[in-house]
Amino acid sequence: MHLASERGGAQRIDRDAAKAAYDELAAVAAHLGLPGPDLALILAQPGVVTSDERDDEVALPAVAAALEAALAQLTEMRRTEGAALAIELSGRIAELDRLRVAIATLAAGVPPAIAKRIDERIKRLVEDPSLLDPARIAQEVAMLADRADLTEELVRLASHLDQARTLVAGREAVGRRLDFLVQEIGRELNTIGSKSTLAEITSAVVEAKAQLEKLREQVQNVE
Repeated sequence: MHLASERGGAQRIDRDAAKAAYDELAAVAAHLGLPGPDLALILAQPGVVTSDERDDEVALPAVAAALEAALAQLTEMRRTEGAALAIELSGRIAELDRLRVAIATLAAGVPPAIAKRIDERIKRLVEDPSLLDPARIAQEVAMLADRADLTEELVRLASHLDQARTLVAGREAVGRRLDFLVQEIGRELNTIGSKSTLAEITSAVVEAKAQLEKLREQVQNVE
């Protein structure tokens, strides 16, 4: 297909190149959940419009305008995608923080639960519990409770989530730092799960890991 130029020459549109450019741009737009490319963007792609004249100075302003429009559209697409991604990431982080609070609440009841289990076992195994040393029992309870204490892990988890929340709210390239934080959050959840003595905490950790995996997938789209 040929078009007359402003200087009486001819410009040719390579339909095959135009179709290839459209297919590639449409695929990118579909991946981002955005409308397909317009004609100006397609025509601005290299090789789509060629000139039969060696002197293309007349065509340069039109090409520059088309390119500028294409870049503006791309910038707007990226801005829209970034805003949607930030909302998604913030939601996942908020859900992880909710689960952290739930785990902390459950963890506060661990020492009494341990003491109750030990007391019940003693009553089943010993005919006369009064013969046992209460101080020794209290010491054992304290040791078991200390091994199951999740305070440090929960504090670090809260810090990681706060940092992630701050990064998502910023305007800089934070992909690598977010990826690092996702790994650190995973480590804390693994430790909490391994130290857990309550089924409810284990269940919350499993749910948190599922949320973290979804967060990890979204972080891969962040620069």
